[in-house]
Amino acid sequence: MSARPALGHVLCRLDEIEDPGARGFVFGEGEDRFAGFVVRRGETVAGYVDACPHVGVPLALTATGYLTRKGDYIVCSTHGALFQLADGLCVGGPCAGRSLRSWAVEVVGGEVLAA
Repeated sequence: MSARPALGHVLCRLDEIEDPGARGFVFGEGEDRFAGFVVRRGETVAGYVDACPHVGVPLALTATGYLTRKGDYIVCSTHGALFQLADGLCVGGPCAGRSLRSWAVEVVGGEVLAA
């Protein structure tokens, strides 16, 4: 059984994520643990599994530390790889050309939901 949240599960309100910004979520423990994060840019969100394609480690050290200071890229805190916000494509670092695994999320009525 996976700890990935069910379709329609409310993750947070959109206004609880900075713009631009990101927020991480962890569900379950051990083998059933699921970690993901949501990136916000305006009214648009994208969700990703929180695992670097280079070595599989979580990308951020804190629940909101996923983006560069300017908020223009997702950054891996372990080795500095840079990923595009919209599609998770790595554009710099040891995993260039690879992508983060997507996690379907959507905004409905001002809430961010697992989709």
